[in-house]
Amino acid sequence: MTAIVPSRAVLFAAAVLAASACGARADDVSPWVTEQHSAVRLLAGSRSGGVLLGGIAFQLQPGWKTYWRTPGDSGVPPRFDFSKSENVEAVTVLWPAPQAFPDGAGGTSLGYKEQVVLPLRIVTKHADKPVTLRLTVDYAVCEKLCIPVVASPELEFASVASTQDGALAAALDTVPVPASVGDNPVTIRDVVRKGDKDVEVDVVAPTGAKVSLFVEGPTPEWALPVPKEIKGAPAGLRRFSFALDGLPSGAQAAGAALKFTLVGPDKAYEFNVTLE
Repeated sequence: MTAIVPSRAVLFAAAVLAASACGARADDVSPWVTEQHSAVRLLAGSRSGGVLLGGIAFQLQPGWKTYWRTPGDSGVPPRFDFSKSENVEAVTVLWPAPQAFPDGAGGTSLGYKEQVVLPLRIVTKHADKPVTLRLTVDYAVCEKLCIPVVASPELEFASVASTQDGALAAALDTVPVPASVGDNPVTIRDVVRKGDKDVEVDVVAPTGAKVSLFVEGPTPEWALPVPKEIKGAPAGLRRFSFALDGLPSGAQAAGAALKFTLVGPDKAYEFNVTLE
C-alpha cells in the first residue's frame, strides 16, 4: 500500500477551513482572504459605544512567517489602509509582542509564525450609525524567500454581543503593557550609553526566566539592531547590548526617545526611555 501524505499547503488550507467552521457567526468575522501561504480576515467585537474593538487575524502555513511593525535585521513590516471604511474616524493597530527568529543571513528578524491576531481600536464618527471596516493590507510572508501579499477584507460591525470578544480579549493580553523603569517584577533597571556607539540595558528578571528585548527609534526610519544578551551583569540582573547603528542621516542618538519592548515569561512590557 502506498501512503499518501498531505502537502503542507493542503494541511494549511484545511486549517483555514477548520478555523472558519468554529462556530463564529458570519457577521462577527469576514471571509478569509487566502493565498498559497497565508490567509487574513477581520474580526468584530461587540457593538457598544463610539469606540469599538476589532482585530486582524493572520493564518500562516507551517514554516512561514510575517513581520512585526519593526522587522529586525531584515523583513518588511505590514502596511494598513482603512481609508475606504464607512463611519470610521480612526483605527489604531495594537501589536502583540513578536518572536525573534534567524533571518537566514546571520541576522535576526522579528514577527509571527502560525497565527496571530492584531487587535484594533476603532473610533467611530457616529456611535449610533452602521460601521463597515474596509482594510487593504500589504504584507510579506517568508520562508527562505519572501512573497508580497495584498489582501482587502471588509466587515460590518453589527453584533451587540459578538462571538469574537473572547478571542479579541486574548489577543489584547499579548500586547505589551506600558510600564515605567523599575515598576514590575520583570523590568528595565537602567539604560546606559557606552561610548559613542553602544548602549547597555540592565533587566530585572527571575533567575532562569526567558526574556527578550527589542528596541525602536523615535521614527520608523530608525533601524536599530536587535539587542543581544551579554555577560557581565551584576547579580540578579540580565544585561543586553546593541550598537547605535541604523540611524537616519543627520539623526543624533543623544536625546532620542527610544521604545523598548521587554518580553518576559508571562507578560510583555513597553518602556519609553530618553537616551542621554
